[in-house]
Amino acid sequence: MGALTGVRVLDLTRVLAGPYCGMLLADMGAEVIKVEVPKKGDDSRSFGPFVNGESAYYMNLNRNKKGITLNLKSEKGKEIFLELVKKADIILENFRPGTMEKLGLGYEELKAVNPGIIYGCVSGFGHTGPYKNRAGYDIIGQAVGGLMSTTGWPGGEATRTGTAMADILAGLSVTIGVLGALNYKFKTGIGQKVDVALVDSVVSSMEIITQIYLTSGKIPERIGNRYESVYPYDSFKALDGSLVIGCGNDKLFSLLVGVMEAPELLEDERFISNAKRVENNMHLKPIIEEWLKDKKVDETVERLLAKGIPAAPINTIDKVVNDSHILSREMFVEVEHPKAGKMKLTGNHLKFSETPTKIKTPAPLLGEHLNEVLGNILGYTQEEIERLADENLF
Repeated sequence: MGALTGVRVLDLTRVLAGPYCGMLLADMGAEVIKVEVPKKGDDSRSFGPFVNGESAYYMNLNRNKKGITLNLKSEKGKEIFLELVKKADIILENFRPGTMEKLGLGYEELKAVNPGIIYGCVSGFGHTGPYKNRAGYDIIGQAVGGLMSTTGWPGGEATRTGTAMADILAGLSVTIGVLGALNYKFKTGIGQKVDVALVDSVVSSMEIITQIYLTSGKIPERIGNRYESVYPYDSFKALDGSLVIGCGNDKLFSLLVGVMEAPELLEDERFISNAKRVENNMHLKPIIEEWLKDKKVDETVERLLAKGIPAAPINTIDKVVNDSHILSREMFVEVEHPKAGKMKLTGNHLKFSETPTKIKTPAPLLGEHLNEVLGNILGYTQEEIERLADENLF
């Protein structure tokens, strides 16, 4: 059993934020039925990279799900969807606000047929507020939420994070939200709407950055790899590359000074406390880099770790996917896809002692489980499904 065995989810989402939520729920054991547009499917089916013509982007985010297609613009398609809603616990959608209402399938309509339904929706700006009708993509969320303005190097351009962080943050947030709502439903039988915005998710993640402005009026700027609250907590150049060192308190700094054999730094008024080191970071960094200039990254990291000082190399992705520790955590899992063949997907980062997450099935082919879902859940006969298929419902 998985932690969510017995929970049924209808996943109408496309591309990243919503499918990421559906993926997490499916990995935890929920029965997630992905509902796609007939003929075309999720937009991300056309996103590279490809393995034997199949999108690795799509396959990673939609493993463990069952797949059906359904024309929600037709009356019969809506009827079938509402039948499924009656037998579901959670609905996920990431259309622009108002789209489901135009189809006659908004939260109020779904709640009428299943008062316990949990309606998880992800959009760029949320379902309320002046910007609710604006299109939302990851780069929009990062820009409006402030993340881009504080990412990059001093004097440089505002920078998007290397991955679609606004989408991932929103996907995590709606997962947390629907699980909270599910707990409430188990206690009361009452469902609810969970409205998550990419922008809100980014704003929430900004933590100390926002507090700097709210408490001091200072607008935080791009500061490279250092942190606003502690120092040294930054990247540093060594002989053959760069490493990161994170000294989050005075004790760790004193340990670092010991390894550097520079006890005078502990008496230097510029570095005598964390607050002073943050203030004078531009003086401390070159001292540390002078010490590192003839030292190799891996050897130095091992030396620092041996003394209890947080340090790490800056891994390129090839090192990440071959790291013995990361592999021991099953963060890359091999699966067999009917078209792509054997391939590796990113494993689930949630580790349970009693109900481990697993990748049991590959992402569905377009409409692969239509007969199973309509037959087993709704009781449709093969003849009925074939007749409806002739009406272009699937």
